[in-house]
Amino acid sequence: MQAAETTAPDTLPAATPALPALPVPRTRGLVRALVGLLRPGQWAKTFLVVPLPLLGAASWTAAGAGRVALAVAAFVLASGLVYVVNDISDRHRDREHPVKRHRPIASGRVPVGLAWAYAVVLAAGLGALLAGWPLGRSWPVLVYLALNLAYTRGLKHVPLVDVFIVSSGFLLRLAAGYVALGDLVSRWLLVAVLSLCLLLSLGKRRNELLTVGAEHRPALAGYTVSFVDQLVLLNAALTFMAYALYLAEAPESDTTVRVMLLSLPIALFALCRYLQAVLLHRGGGDPIRTLFRDRVLVACFLVWAALFVADLWQAHRTGTVHTAGALWPGWSR
Repeated sequence: MQAAETTAPDTLPAATPALPALPVPRTRGLVRALVGLLRPGQWAKTFLVVPLPLLGAASWTAAGAGRVALAVAAFVLASGLVYVVNDISDRHRDREHPVKRHRPIASGRVPVGLAWAYAVVLAAGLGALLAGWPLGRSWPVLVYLALNLAYTRGLKHVPLVDVFIVSSGFLLRLAAGYVALGDLVSRWLLVAVLSLCLLLSLGKRRNELLTVGAEHRPALAGYTVSFVDQLVLLNAALTFMAYALYLAEAPESDTTVRVMLLSLPIALFALCRYLQAVLLHRGGGDPIRTLFRDRVLVACFLVWAALFVADLWQAHRTGTVHTAGALWPGWSR
């Protein structure tokens, strides 16, 4: 018994430093918070929009696909940099928001000084990536950064201007994909993407008006629910018409006509479903979540994607030159 009592003090000090219970969870929590600052849930819009021109390209090579992949990486870094700077700027206001108060900076999980250092690292990584690009290839990313800097510095408080700047980010992503392939984008595709993104952004503003009110976001003072409802319906109609005109530019063939007849009702139904979620069920607060978690919308996308794959297979089976397909007429206008 005495031996046990005399050896215990010798073993305990040696064992105590070997079991750091708290630093590991804290380190892991900080890493998760830093990753959360980049908002990985929002990367879907970059992964979907930037490579979009690949689907409609008359021909593309591994080198072209590689340039598109680098454009995706550039926009992931650029958007992450924008999110970090914006969250630093909005941290005081975010603490008053029922959802945004859980963001890493607003909640205090990431100190402001560390957040600024993180932004510098992201900017350095982006600069290193763009350093070897010609201006003609990097301009979508540079314009995106300039617009969002102006947005963070004050334009986000200007009604209508705020949603147009947010929507322009999608146009610049689309342009980056086409620039990477050396192709020109369809003007009707640009209109369709812009109006669709305005629809999503306005749906988010509507949800904010109903949940947190105009006090949280100064720009909301320039909106009312009825005004936003009219803008939502306007952009929904414009999205459908622009998409129909985009399809109408495809070369006429039996396959084209069949796919057009099938894809247009699917697109219209998906728009109606989203309007139902926004106007009836008060959804749309997180457009990405609404789009990817609504089973009906996901089913519409899968059917629409199946039509595209069937169009590609038909072109391959018949030995025709698939310049763009019925769904993606991607040649220059």
